[in-house]
Amino acid sequence: MKITKIALGLATVTAIFVTGCTIAQKTYSEESLGLRKVDIYTENSIVPDKTDYTKPAAGASTKIDRAFENAPPMISHDVEGMLPITINNNQCIVCHDPAVAASMGAVPVPLTHFTDLRPQTSLNENGKIVKEGNVVDNTSDLKVPKQKELAHLAGARFNCTQCHAPQSDTKLIVENNFEADFRKDGDNKSSNLIDNINEGVK
Repeated sequence: MKITKIALGLATVTAIFVTGCTIAQKTYSEESLGLRKVDIYTENSIVPDKTDYTKPAAGASTKIDRAFENAPPMISHDVEGMLPITINNNQCIVCHDPAVAASMGAVPVPLTHFTDLRPQTSLNENGKIVKEGNVVDNTSDLKVPKQKELAHLAGARFNCTQCHAPQSDTKLIVENNFEADFRKDGDNKSSNLIDNINEGVK
């Protein structure tokens, strides 16, 4: 019985090998591999697409829906003269401050940006970690502690362009067919992160 199985296995392997040797193998040029479709051994012929940022002035552009719930919205207008952003010079706030955003037709900065989300952490006299007044073994807990509202942009949120970016009108090499699924009407235009920041965190 064992010999029959071994013989059958050898016959199958031999048949596959012989068949494989007789089938013509399709070949591909190296220039056809990847997304660039050029010689992969040189950069001399590589010319990237021109970065052509959107030109409408602030207030004249069409707002871009968020890519997904609470995604940082893209900048839909020209940012010429608005950069760099510093903690003492932030041109974005002129229109996006919640107090004036509606009258300017701008998206207001959400409450998360005016909230200190960082836990108060220090070491006590015994070298133990104290987080929000409690001694803890480590600071790896991801749950956001008691939130402290501020009268100004939080220090971690003043640099708008670390999350928000202007859009470039470029040809997509790979089409994106992702479609966001928002839980409530209006979530594609605004943020609800302050209400559910600890959602799913134990």
